[in-house]
Amino acid sequence: MTQRPEPVFSEPWHAQVFALTVHLNETGRLDWPDWAARFSKTLAAHGLNKELDGGDDYFTAWLETAYLSTPHGKPVHLKS
Repeated sequence: MTQRPEPVFSEPWHAQVFALTVHLNETGRLDWPDWAARFSKTLAAHGLNKELDGGDDYFTAWLETAYLSTPHGKPVHLKS
């Protein structure tokens, strides 16, 4: 019997936020160096100076950097 590999992401929403961020980059809506700089600022703002294990705290920071900086309560619209 073949063993299945361990999942890369511990939660489905982690994979979704990762995939969305990659898609935004691939479609030219997000620049990796800019995003990485903003992600570093998000981590610093939350006091996340520890090594993260890819859990909720890490992907919450991804989500905030890629999405939650939009005006609160306003829908996000991406141009086609």
